[in-house]
Amino acid sequence: MNYKIRSIRADEWAAAKELRLVALQDPVAHLAFLETYATALAQPDSFYQERAVGAAEGAEKAQQIIAEGPDGEWVGTVTVLLEEAGTVDWAGFAVERKQGHIVAVFVRPEVRGIGLTEVLFDAALEWAWGRGVERVRLIVHEDNGRARRFYGKIGFVPTGVVVPMPGTADERELEMAVERP
Repeated sequence: MNYKIRSIRADEWAAAKELRLVALQDPVAHLAFLETYATALAQPDSFYQERAVGAAEGAEKAQQIIAEGPDGEWVGTVTVLLEEAGTVDWAGFAVERKQGHIVAVFVRPEVRGIGLTEVLFDAALEWAWGRGVERVRLIVHEDNGRARRFYGKIGFVPTGVVVPMPGTADERELEMAVERP
């Protein structure tokens, strides 16, 4: 595998934006992301610049990790956010202990199945464990079977926490987590 796995740099916001827009055009984007392509496209460059700074190499509260191909093309990404005990998460749930929260997982279709997602997750977990978290979690749509199977394969287990989907009464997301080894 000739791919470099690394954290983004703050000045790489344009590449991060481009990969996000590609991800939001994926056939399962409506299940995987809480943002639409149209909304993301309408964001000003300053939005992506701030996002990159907050998740770049050396950032304390988040890290965006990418898989970079031999030609320099970004072919995959995962972001891990730190959540502190005593705070409230994006869905309004109390955060009971310091944890990582994996979001924005995407690998380009043409390189799926070669192990990049596993390597990205290894890097994300390593970063989170290095910040002293007790567990790492993610939220996955109940209908996103491909993602749920993958997360289970790499050790994430359902916690029983169910998150209602914003704006819909009949769709849910499920929390899965892995405890610190």
